[in-house]
Amino acid sequence: MRVAFFLYICVAMEKQYRPRLSEFEWDLVKRSRDFEKTKATGNVLVVGDIHEPFCVDGYLEFCLTQFRKYRCSEVVFIGDVIDSHYSSFHTSDPDGYGAGDELERAIDKIQEWHKFFPVAKVCIGNHDAIVRRKAFDAGISAKWIRDYDEVLGVEGWSFKEHHKIDNVLYVHGTGTSGRNAAANKSLQFNCNVVQGHIHTEASVIYNGQYWGMQVGCGVDRKSYAMAYSKHFAKSYKLSCGVVLGKGSMPIVIPFTS
Repeated sequence: MRVAFFLYICVAMEKQYRPRLSEFEWDLVKRSRDFEKTKATGNVLVVGDIHEPFCVDGYLEFCLTQFRKYRCSEVVFIGDVIDSHYSSFHTSDPDGYGAGDELERAIDKIQEWHKFFPVAKVCIGNHDAIVRRKAFDAGISAKWIRDYDEVLGVEGWSFKEHHKIDNVLYVHGTGTSGRNAAANKSLQFNCNVVQGHIHTEASVIYNGQYWGMQVGCGVDRKSYAMAYSKHFAKSYKLSCGVVLGKGSMPIVIPFTS
């Protein structure tokens, strides 16, 4: 009788003091429970350029919603996950964050992404590579430079120039421009292509056998880091993408706050 009463009290205390989880944390729990089911889908969430710490408010939550809605099993960040405005080849704002301050803010923001997407593939963008490029130009050996995942504290993220999943090439798109950039690359490499880089384009264009997707971005154009684009004729296309059915169906999803 005493043992039964003790067990009852323990169960009651567990229910009473069970920590409350946020909506995002519950989402992680649900996704972990459904992992074996989602793994078979082969669906991929593609996160556009985020240029942390200058990502638009609500974009992380939007991407997480799409990940869950389309039961994605993989995540690809299409590149430029950080901005490095302080060291940019564009004119830097003298009243902006200093080098250390901007990097710390970017790391804090990236940590939020890592919390909800602990495993991801990342395409190295031109802004991601700014510091490495300048170190190279200054004659500094690569042996002195830490890896991206170490600097940003994102164990489980794989940083490469490109990734390939189910005959779909994921690449940042450095050096390209125009509406047909991804479609042209699909013809060049004879496979389907997803790319970012061009903030003003978000679409899917078919080239017969293959297709090319411009995924758009999640950047706050009003931030001082994007001042270089203030005279662009086109507006930024805030969106993310999903590639469904093991590479067979690309979809661009407009961001709505």
